[in-house]
Amino acid sequence: LKWLEGVATHHDKPSRMLTKLNCFKGHDDDDDKLDDDEFGDPRKANGEKGPFPHRAAEPWRSLNRVKGVEGYDALRAMGETSEGPLALDAETLSGDLSGLKRKRFDLLIVGAGLSGAVLAERCSQELGMTCLILDCRDHVGGNCYDYLDEAGIRCSKYGAHLFHTKYERVWRYVTRFSEWLPNDHRVRGVVADYQGEMQLVPIPPTQETVNKLFPDAKIESEEDMVKWYTAQRPAHIKEPKNGEEAALSRVGPLLYERIFKHYTKKQWNKYPEELDASVLMRLPCRTSTDDRYFSDPWQALPVRGYTRIFENMLLMDPRITLKLNVNFFTARDAGLLPRFGKLVFTGPIDSYFANHNLPKLEYRSLRFEEEFLESPEDGFYQSAFVVNHPSADVPFTRIVEYKHQPNQPSRVKRGEVKGTRIAREFSSSDGPPYYPVPNPANRTLYERYRSLAEKESDVCFVGRLASYKYFNMDQAILNALEIYDSLRESGHLKPKRRPEDFGPGDGPK
Repeated sequence: LKWLEGVATHHDKPSRMLTKLNCFKGHDDDDDKLDDDEFGDPRKANGEKGPFPHRAAEPWRSLNRVKGVEGYDALRAMGETSEGPLALDAETLSGDLSGLKRKRFDLLIVGAGLSGAVLAERCSQELGMTCLILDCRDHVGGNCYDYLDEAGIRCSKYGAHLFHTKYERVWRYVTRFSEWLPNDHRVRGVVADYQGEMQLVPIPPTQETVNKLFPDAKIESEEDMVKWYTAQRPAHIKEPKNGEEAALSRVGPLLYERIFKHYTKKQWNKYPEELDASVLMRLPCRTSTDDRYFSDPWQALPVRGYTRIFENMLLMDPRITLKLNVNFFTARDAGLLPRFGKLVFTGPIDSYFANHNLPKLEYRSLRFEEEFLESPEDGFYQSAFVVNHPSADVPFTRIVEYKHQPNQPSRVKRGEVKGTRIAREFSSSDGPPYYPVPNPANRTLYERYRSLAEKESDVCFVGRLASYKYFNMDQAILNALEIYDSLRESGHLKPKRRPEDFGPGDGPK
């Protein structure tokens, strides 16, 4: 507390302009308002090409509490009209720490993703703390970063991101930095039916899925679906011991073999029986016609992309200094870091303790094979934003076609961009770490790293990689907000709960 009081007295309070910019308020510009059905014809949800409807059918659509465009985009309110990422100055991108205007920072934050950005924004705005954010990449936003390609299509550099949350605090927080439009994410999959013919069906499985794959099922009600599942599930599995038993106990062998078994192998390079039961226990088991991928009460997309959120959080705050193209470990070992009070580390926890000679933790990465199609039929390649390919004979897990998303720039929504970009997604053991591999061996090894981390009194390990936990976006935000709460209340940067207490994330989709 003494250290925190010193921070409060030695730094200016947030400027009036920044305080105003970060206020929650609506935007009443009629030109920016989007009707729920403006982009995507609801009739095209079952195989026709064209923008896939971003709203579900009733009654499921009404369960989304985001009813129209909500939130506040400070940059937009100040006159910024661009729909893509802002150009960053040469000093930010230089990777050079020698010209820092401050000799000391209250917080040194490694990583400009969700966890680092939330802590920097809260600690600056509420506590007047100075923050230096370092990132080895050349952009803000971490894996949330999106951009406009040469044709003007908004794309995600590190795979599709779908925001959804059950936490009102998180929803109110993110709407301070962007306008958001309602979006009921739905996934289709190319799956073999009982005759081996490929069908386009909703995933997670719904009544429609079962009827298309197994017409003899004749599911007409939730009661029919419950009876079908009951007949499918093996009676001997009471407490699943691994992922295979978990999946069988949820959906039975017919759906397991066609949708989940080989998809899991492609995603994790492990069959379900090699993974914790928790990985497959999160499978949604729908008995209704609800084809939404998520059931959280707030589901939305940022109108001008995820990158805009980070720009509003970080770029206009004089107490936050951003330095990109900087490797923290290289700078540390070379003695180039400025003095700082506390360290916030959001990278892989095993990389921080590399000199302890422990085995490395296991992570999965993603590889994207992108293709731009100049003149696809009807302007689209496939009938939905995300189409999964769970069969064993297809090497990739899914194809994402960004053009379907309703937060595309104006030219795309007006039909002026004739081409489309698709990304075939492959899971890999090589490449930047995306998510941890949950099995007993990795969990035991992580506990050894966690024990080391708990001894670092001036370092806070936060985020997916530092916690070896798959956080959804909203979970990562809430975790960072709660760490800020701890700092404000006790003077200590520490989580209020263990990562596993947040429950399972969606995992790779």
